[in-house]
Order: sequence, then structure tokens, then C-alpha cells
Amino acid sequence: MTDGIWLRCGIGHFNVLRGHLNGLGEHGVSGIKVVGDFVPNYKVGLPSELAMATLFDPTTGIPLAVLDATMITAARTGAMTTVGARHLARQDSKVLGHVGARGTAWWNVTMLDDLLDLDEIRVTSRRPESREKFAAELSAELSTPVRVVATAEEAFDGADVLVEATRLTEPEPLLRTAAVRPGAFVVPYGTVSAVELDLLDVMDKVVVDDWREAQSGRFGSLRRHVDTGRLSPETLYGEIGEIVAGRKPGRENLAERTLFWHRGLSLLDVAIAHLILRKAEAADAGTMLRFH
Repeated sequence: MTDGIWLRCGIGHFNVLRGHLNGLGEHGVSGIKVVGDFVPNYKVGLPSELAMATLFDPTTGIPLAVLDATMITAARTGAMTTVGARHLARQDSKVLGHVGARGTAWWNVTMLDDLLDLDEIRVTSRRPESREKFAAELSAELSTPVRVVATAEEAFDGADVLVEATRLTEPEPLLRTAAVRPGAFVVPYGTVSAVELDLLDVMDKVVVDDWREAQSGRFGSLRRHVDTGRLSPETLYGEIGEIVAGRKPGRENLAERTLFWHRGLSLLDVAIAHLILRKAEAADAGTMLRFH
């Protein structure tokens, strides 16, 4: 089970994600993640997305753990991008164009670099200081050359993998349809749309993480495409789980243009939080809090 609530608050908003997994622990585990989305946080030296997760025993309601979920959110987002690339990108992809430098960006780029034998990574973001800092951090970690560019157009020009992870407050077409050449793999997941409305017209396969979630909420890079019927059960190729499980093929030829839109699922947050809890227990780490 998975579900989410959106709450407006001042100059940002909170996402409240709820989920339950039967297969974890002795009785399963339930969890809630609250993640704030405050774009101006950079002005006070904070990430735009800060999160906390709580896990509960579903048989008694007893809280099991309170965890910092900022890293969980960023890491599982990057991991989903990379799972999509494993099945939908050309494995001989050489150029990654990444637009956006928020918390998830680090995990997108480093995991994709680990999966693919890249020759070049191009990065940009709206603020010069942000993209320069991001590139410097990546260059210190990776052997693949990282190049800073000034615009999304430069980042995406001729790229094999195109990731749009921007922090727009109003829709603006940064990822243009003409930039998607044959064989490209596209991942648009900005909160506010940064793609052109005809983007799906050139795609051979459009994949989502969960179709029900793709139809819900006010936000998402393909929100307008769902609302206008351009993305529908008829135009959707499938969910990533169907491909991972072998029920549908992923990329089938070198010329296919493929797109993966992942909204993020609370079940992943619960599963990763549970894994961290178990590792912390095994290492005798963390702080025990009195509850009752």
C-alpha cells in the first residue's frame, strides 16, 4: 500500500508519504515520510528538500524508529533513475547531460557513471555558483570528465542520457523535443514541468514507476501530458516493475527513444528506512528513546 498527501506551507510545501510492506520484519512494517520542498533554502545554506521518516509496528502501532530521510529521498531517487537506465538506456551511452544540482542530482550522476562507461558528464543549473560547486564535487569523486555548461540546451545537445531534475517554480521548456535524438534515454522528474508538450510524440517507449501515482497530485514533469490525455493507458508502454520482472522487454534496439518518469513511491522510503534500521541495530548505532 502507498499513498501521499500534499500540504502547502508558506513559500514551500510538504509531501506526506505513507506506506506499508508485509514482507519486512516479523509482522511487516508501516512508515511515514514527511519531506519539505522549499526552493529558496539555498539562501540559508540548506538543501531544498529535507525529510524525516518514522517506522511503526503495524500490530501495535509502537514507533520503531525516527530517521533522517533527506539522504534516503535523494539516494532512492538516484537509484530509480539508474534502474531505468539499466533497462531503457543504450548500454554504450557515452554522454550524460544533467540539468539541476539539488540533492538527488549527486546520486543520479554518480550511480549512472557507475552503470555506464561514460566519456563525458555535462552539468548545469540556474545559478552559476550551484553548478560550479556541483561539478567540483563530482570531479573530486569521479574519473569521468565533468564539464560545466551555462544552459540546458548545451547540456542536452547530442547527449545519450538526458536527465532533467530542475527546481522551477513556473513551467518552462528547458528540455526541448528537438534535443532527443534516436537512441536517447530521457528522465524528466522536475517538480514543475520543464519539457515541451510534444515531447512524448517522439518517444518509442514511455515508462513510469507507478501509473496510479502518475495520475495523482498537482506536480510532476508530465503533469500536463496526463491532464491533456497525451499520456494515457493507450500511450503508456508500462511500469518499470513490469520490465524489471521480465513481463515486458526494456530497450529492444539501438534507435529507440525511451523515457522514464518516476514520481517516487513511499514503499521505497519505507523499505530503505527499514534496511537502515536493521543495519543500525546490528552495529549498535543510534540513540534509544523512551516512548512509553
